[in-house]
Amino acid sequence: MLSQRLHEAMNAQVNAELWSAYLYLAMSLDAEAKGYKGFANWFYVQFQEEQAHARIFMNYMNSRDAKVELLPIEPVPASWNSILDMYTHTLEHEKKVTSLINNLAAIAVEDRDYASVNRLNWFIDEQVEEEESAREMIMNVEAVETNKYGMYMLDKELAARVFNVPAPLAASAE
Repeated sequence: MLSQRLHEAMNAQVNAELWSAYLYLAMSLDAEAKGYKGFANWFYVQFQEEQAHARIFMNYMNSRDAKVELLPIEPVPASWNSILDMYTHTLEHEKKVTSLINNLAAIAVEDRDYASVNRLNWFIDEQVEEEESAREMIMNVEAVETNKYGMYMLDKELAARVFNVPAPLAASAE
């Protein structure tokens, strides 16, 4: 059973993950509107990942007899000045999510809830990957941003990115 404090914080995290999904969907749509189908695909895969993260939290909460209460999702921005702006926003957002996950882990440690600590360790590792991916994309875009052919090639490369079901969801589907 989750403590009331951890239950409320995890419920808020479900909302944060769904907001993140909505943010990446908006980025995907904006990138596509700007003619960048590959970048749109990259952000669409992010959208799918964030939905999966929310589902992992929901599944975990349900397994601990903690009712999930869906909260309203606040509006997200609808457009960005450039692809680089999207990735800069992505990195800042992922840093915020890392902070939220770290807060959940701190509560779980305080509660001596080691099952939750174990589940949150997966998210901690995931956030390291998310921030690293955003930094890498910033470097890639900065390297080619003023070169139309470079942006074209990077866009084509990103069109091949696919969504992979996260391990905690893949395990629950078996």
